[in-house]
Amino acid sequence: MKIIVVGAGKVGFTLAQRLAQEEHDVIVIEKDDERRSIIEQNLDVMTVDGNGASPQLLADIGMADVGMLIAVTDSDEVNMIACLTAKQAGVPKTIARVRNMEYLGENSAKFGNMLGIDMFINPEMVTALEIAQILKTPAALDVEDFAGGKVRMLEVKIRHNSPLSGLPIKTLQLPDNVLVVGILRKGKMIIPHGNDSIADMDSVFFLGEREAIFNMEDMFTQKRTLVERIFIVGAGRIGRHLTLLLEKSGYDVKVVEKDRHRCEELAKAVDKSMIICGDGTDVELLTEEGIGQYDAVICLTDDDKLNLLVALMAKHFGAQKTFARVGRPEYITLMEQVGVDVVFSPRLLTAGAILRSVRRGDIVSVTLFEGAKAEAVELDVIEGSPLAERPIREIKFPRRVLVGAIVRNGHTLVPNGDTILQVGDRVVMFTLPDDAAKILDFLEGRG
Repeated sequence: MKIIVVGAGKVGFTLAQRLAQEEHDVIVIEKDDERRSIIEQNLDVMTVDGNGASPQLLADIGMADVGMLIAVTDSDEVNMIACLTAKQAGVPKTIARVRNMEYLGENSAKFGNMLGIDMFINPEMVTALEIAQILKTPAALDVEDFAGGKVRMLEVKIRHNSPLSGLPIKTLQLPDNVLVVGILRKGKMIIPHGNDSIADMDSVFFLGEREAIFNMEDMFTQKRTLVERIFIVGAGRIGRHLTLLLEKSGYDVKVVEKDRHRCEELAKAVDKSMIICGDGTDVELLTEEGIGQYDAVICLTDDDKLNLLVALMAKHFGAQKTFARVGRPEYITLMEQVGVDVVFSPRLLTAGAILRSVRRGDIVSVTLFEGAKAEAVELDVIEGSPLAERPIREIKFPRRVLVGAIVRNGHTLVPNGDTILQVGDRVVMFTLPDDAAKILDFLEGRG
């Protein structure tokens, strides 16, 4: 597919990188010379100097064969105008990154239709929703749903001295319809086989029928109490969205923010949450506020090092679970290795949310995990597919691809080598990024 990305900031770069890896024909429009130069030096994509909202520029590029335009500049208005211009030029699908909640109210769908925007993406809300989802599953480092919620992926940390450490995966007594599809060990992602074993401090990915995953979430981790009390450091856009979401869900929330204006604005918006104006790195303040007594501490400032410091202090004081936001995805593995439970990048979460809507052929969605160290590919088996009516063991998938779940006639099943894929099946695969593009080549008869 020919895709135009307007804006070469952090999200734009990540999108262009992922789309190019999946062999889309990508054009990046960026008027900033430095940002455009970074794209040109690092990615095999076409770049254009200019304003992505300019009708003349888009006409010069040629819109006849463009399948999608994704506008992710720092300006909501430029993004919306770019989508409007593209839609009028005949582009089938448009996506706009929009941060201002005034554009995203109850009438956002109608507003989007008027402007020709098929999808609004709000990075801060995407991040807040992801955190809220993980908090609902106390043992989880990550939770993702597929196939309309019928399939769930759960990532958990294996604690020290687990009785299951060292046992081959094929000997594990897993619930029906659950499969181990990935193991993250010392920063390296492994697509496991039956003889592979789970070790202490591995992050393990389980995929299967949603209810079965729900029933086994504590099997390989220490027992945890439900998360009820949450301490948030930072009341920027993400902190604000998250506080309101959690309060609405009934959590006991305390927020520390050193910017008085942010504190006052958030205090006006909440009913029960406690908002404290203070320095989140002040050890005395954190001690007085009982940070170690909270079920979860979530660090959301714009400073990666500060988030790491506060998360580690909270852990030292006794906090049950810590979260840290990072601006640089390359820090994710390091932070996890030194003891932060959940490390997340709004940039990657936003790019992942957009990528899910970029369909190519049989592909329904692509979801990134662990700083893009692994991917879940969701696809449909259609007439003429090289997957159709063949046992899995006879299909020559790329080496590091694992078929994790199949939804057939509304029911979820975990397949084995003898399972025959049928037309109409929804399939979820787990793979490494280098092999994701090979799946697409295979489906299109090139691999």
